[in-house]
Order: sequence, then C-alpha cells, then structure tokens
Amino acid sequence: MESVFDEKIYNEDWLKKTHDEFKSAKGFPHIVIDNFLKSDIADTLYENFPTKEQMRKSYKNLNEQKSEGSGFDQYHPLFAQLKDELRTEKFKAAFSKLTGIDDLILPDDHRGSGVHQGFDGSYLDVHVDFSIHPTLKKHRRLNLLIFLNKDWKEEYGGHCEFWNEDVTEMIGKALPILNRAVIFECSRYSFHGYDTIHVPEGESRKSFYSYFYTDVAPGVKYHDTIFKARPSEGKAKKIKTEVKEGSKNFVKRVLYKMNLKKLFNKYE
Repeated sequence: MESVFDEKIYNEDWLKKTHDEFKSAKGFPHIVIDNFLKSDIADTLYENFPTKEQMRKSYKNLNEQKSEGSGFDQYHPLFAQLKDELRTEKFKAAFSKLTGIDDLILPDDHRGSGVHQGFDGSYLDVHVDFSIHPTLKKHRRLNLLIFLNKDWKEEYGGHCEFWNEDVTEMIGKALPILNRAVIFECSRYSFHGYDTIHVPEGESRKSFYSYFYTDVAPGVKYHDTIFKARPSEGKAKKIKTEVKEGSKNFVKRVLYKMNLKKLFNKYE
C-alpha cells in the first residue's frame, strides 16, 4: 500500500537535519513540520473529518473545552490507514532517527492515536501530559499532532503554544494549518496548549494525534496531566487550577498504585 506520508519522511538526510533542529529547539525538544502528509491525503482527511457526534468524549471544565475520538471503525478508512502506518516498524525507525528515542511503542487504543476537535470557544490550557500509560505501564515519550484545518485564519487563534518550565514565557507557537505537524518530547517541563479559539459557525480546530511510548526507565514516576494557568489569567485562576490539579493527581496516583485498570478505562 502506498505511503500516506510525504516522501521526505523516509529520507536519511532530511531526518538528520530535522533531528538536529528538534534537539536544539528552545525550552525542550520540539519541531514544526509542514507538508507532513501527501497533500491529497491531508485534503481527504480534512474533507472527511469525524463529526462531533462521532467523538468518544467531550471535555468542558476549568482547564479545557474540546472533544476527542478514537473510533476508527466509524471514520473514513484513511484515518485507520494513517494510524496503521504510524505503527509500522518502518515509520517508527524513521521517527526514532528524527527524535533520537529508540524502541518506540504506539498503543492501539485512545491513548495511542485518535482525533481532537474544538468548536468556537474551545481551549486547552497550558499543561504537561501524563507520564505513564496507566493500564499498559509504558512511559509516554513523544507527541505527534497533525493539524487538518483548511483556510485557518490567524484571527481564529488556536496556535499550538510552547512554554518555558515555570510557565512565565511562551517560547514558540504554531498556527494549526492544514498538513502541519508538531512533534515534541514529553517531560515534566514540556508545557504546551492552545488559547481560546474564535471561529465561525461550522468551523472547528481539527487534529490527528499519536502518542508514542517506551518501556519505563528506573526512576520515572506516574503523574496525570498537570495544568497551569497562564500569567495573564490572574491569581484566582491560578489558585483554582493548582487546587484542582493537586487533588486530581493525588487520586490518580492512588488508582495507579492500586492498579485499578478498569476505573482508568471507564472514566478516561
């Protein structure tokens, strides 16, 4: 089957150059890559993006408002083809060369691949992601986001933002335009998110996500997603976020230590 990726993805010289850019990025390893997929593939994914009714779950709380789905059997076949190629040894070998992280694992569940969608007013506050897959017990190492938004305008907002370790300074951002990929290494200081979007009726912020893992190295401890308030959001939002995140992470750590896999699968 023909690859869904632009031919550069498997080019050795391009991978070496991109690896150097990835590792030297300000703050933490990350990179923005345009034309990640073949253009006709990106167009087809955009034109057949799942509806809100096909999402697995919608979030609306203090720190996020968006929908998420991973029901590939309900989606256009190209979504499953993309997911399947991401899981091949050929792609994972190329991705390892790009990022410098070997022995990558892409789970076949909603903590591996899926889609995100946000409508008018959607936001995802600055955060770092959970550190360990709570049921497979694998270490989350890399995020790959492929944006699928045609004719996305600057005034819509929704830039993928990268922040410094103490969330006092934005160190970079990328507009979520069609066929633009963002790749970054996950750690306790890889803070990222997007601010509130303002889009016309019928428009939404669309992306395909994949989260890559490795075996858990000694010393790596479990934590859930950790949200932080932006400096512009005020003291009240900061306090509410810290209290919420502290209590949530305490509960999640207890569930993780008790190995309550069914609860993680039921409520996440």
